[in-house]
Amino acid sequence: MPYRDLREYLAVLEKKGLLCHVEAEVDKDWEISAVCRRTFQGIPERNRPALMFDRIKGHDIPLVVGILGGSREIYATALETDVGHVLEKWEAGTKNPLKVRRVEKGPCQEVVLRGEEANFEMLPAPVWTVGQDPGAYHTSPFVISRDPETGIPNMGTYRVQVKGRDKAGLMINPPRNMNQHIRKNEERGQGTDVAIVFGTDPVLGLTSVTPFPYGVDEFEVAGGIRGEPIEVVKCLTVDLEVPATAEIVVEGRIPCRGREDEGPFGEYGGYMGAAGTHPFIEITCITHRKKPIYQAFLSQMPPSESSCIKGIGREAVILRHLKNNLGLPVTGVHLTESGGATGILIISMKKRNRFQPLKAMMGAWSLHDVFGKLTIVVDEDIDIRDSYQVEWALSFRMQPAEDVHIVRNTDPLTLDPSQPWKDGKMVKPTEQISSKIGIDATKKHPFPPLAVPPQEHLEKVAAQWQRYGIREVKGGK
Repeated sequence: MPYRDLREYLAVLEKKGLLCHVEAEVDKDWEISAVCRRTFQGIPERNRPALMFDRIKGHDIPLVVGILGGSREIYATALETDVGHVLEKWEAGTKNPLKVRRVEKGPCQEVVLRGEEANFEMLPAPVWTVGQDPGAYHTSPFVISRDPETGIPNMGTYRVQVKGRDKAGLMINPPRNMNQHIRKNEERGQGTDVAIVFGTDPVLGLTSVTPFPYGVDEFEVAGGIRGEPIEVVKCLTVDLEVPATAEIVVEGRIPCRGREDEGPFGEYGGYMGAAGTHPFIEITCITHRKKPIYQAFLSQMPPSESSCIKGIGREAVILRHLKNNLGLPVTGVHLTESGGATGILIISMKKRNRFQPLKAMMGAWSLHDVFGKLTIVVDEDIDIRDSYQVEWALSFRMQPAEDVHIVRNTDPLTLDPSQPWKDGKMVKPTEQISSKIGIDATKKHPFPPLAVPPQEHLEKVAAQWQRYGIREVKGGK
């Protein structure tokens, strides 16, 4: 059975030993960020827990972080599977989307706050990059809007700045689907209804951070992955529907052509994302469950929760596109965490002709602008998650003059600080132009045999390894 809500999911994480409670009181304006950063940098990914801060200074709402992307095991738990079957779960779900189930009422509206009571600052949003962010930011908002022509909703995750009791800043880069909703509404001279959701069934969070083609309903994809429809309830002050079991829902509107300064903010690539002029939301209502739980993501410098979450979901989308839509013999896809699950893409394939590696690169690049500023294609015998093997393929299966492809005038990587400046100033996102590099590190002709012992000898030694008495030495100073 799929998780009904965030609380059921947290109980499973706790039972599996994947959730650690921080019982000491912490300050959201500096301490949460530092504790999370030390956790992600200091604990190996396979041992890294999700965190629940039970006592936050000045707030009575606990905060969870790392519950979707603290590790690959946590991510798999969110999908009710194991690490080896994550992509299969994604693929099966996206092939079989399920319509939402509308209900009259839901736990997300157990408490209703309007007018002066609807205080956006009641939520314990941390200051993530102290001294550089302008204030508190929500990093895990699932932002819902709707196409005014088709009525199809979109749910995406964008950074949301706390601008006061009744106002939020919303940073959306031009390629994002929600921008089309805003544009279409403004062409009609009207504002855009928005709902910001915190703390849901984990599958909704995973679909929210994954880019889908315009017009795909993330609620239906999430329903397909869960195997049961998402239950939704009508908002109270805007014409939208939200997950009925969400912890917190913030309703509001973006005024027609309403723009304000927003940012800067410490972003997924490890650098400060520039300030800019972006939409703002006028908050009309806040609803929540009794004793709500607030959810955040750790972004900023990799390794981070956002790079883990985005990487796995995006890998599933790319793999499905290359295999099913383009019919390429791709065997694996990996977006590296060091590249923020964006900049470096590695594809393995059992190629049938010399043209297919380039087709795989082009296919990934055409799917979405964020994928693979550097894209490497290797043979199926290379473990794409082992950087040593990938570097070996680059060293000995590739000739730079023949196998490197540079494509100019492409969409830019989102928030890429290496973008060239013009006249001593950063170029606006709408005017940025980038490029991509693809490397074909597959074998182009018969190669000599590998210079390693026979596999049966290695397996025999492994089976009796203790007999040799070899131990790892302790690291020196």
